Amino acid sequence: MRWTPLTSLALLAPAEALLRFGCSQLVVERLDPLVNPGMNPSAHLHQIIGGNSFNTTMDPEKDMPASSTCTTCQFSEDFSNYWTAVLFFRARNGSFHRVPQRGNAGFEGSDGGMTVYYMADGLADYEQKSKVVAFKKGFRMLIGDAMARSKEEVNRFRQLTYTCLKTFGTRFPETQYLPKEPCAEGIMANIRFPTCWDGKNLDSPDHMSHMSYPASGTFESEGPCPATHPVRTPQLMYETIWDTRPFNDPNEWPEDGSQPFVWSMGDT
Repeated sequence: MRWTPLTSLALLAPAEALLRFGCSQLVVERLDPLVNPGMNPSAHLHQIIGGNSFNTTMDPEKDMPASSTCTTCQFSEDFSNYWTAVLFFRARNGSFHRVPQRGNAGFEGSDGGMTVYYMADGLADYEQKSKVVAFKKGFRMLIGDAMARSKEEVNRFRQLTYTCLKTFGTRFPETQYLPKEPCAEGIMANIRFPTCWDGKNLDSPDHMSHMSYPASGTFESEGPCPATHPVRTPQLMYETIWDTRPFNDPNEWPEDGSQPFVWSMGDT
């Protein structure tokens, strides 16, 4: 799950330290300017939202917002780009079908896409409890490992979770694995990015090492940052609702009973 912020937003207002906004789908394309800069096509498929200047390199030395003329996000000032892998349904007959997205609660009119959050660390009252530093121009990060397949590898990314939507308002429980049964209203992927920065590097070779999750707890519960990454940044979170409703017929699921959904990089 990737993010390339290339604009400045007033992210955390003192009165109510939370932004939640919808972004419709910009494009579904085999591009990844972080992992495969300049490569067209890249190794797997992404859903991309945000500014229309998205391209194969996203050169951080250039003022990308000046190149954008519009954005798919609700706030017209946000020319950042956000993207995730794409989900597929693996049918019993061996065929694969791309799973569309649906608008989140409050954003039902969105054309797929995601809901983006910039969150405060006061979970109960949404008031900012600690000092956070705004993301700098050219800052980049990703979370997750396209090659991760084991439980141990997945545990490195403990805040990448799924919610089986029994109703459209379901938000719990969250699991680290895709649901093993049909979900009446779809599957929500919940992606919380690390919130502790090393204070020096706008990026790193793996696009992750300059960031860390809190040493204990979570950002929302005011968990402390590790000494190696002492600078707190806002909590960036995605909610993507994958519309799995057309694929809920158990007669179409694999005969061995395995869950049928697979990410575009081959991860089940």
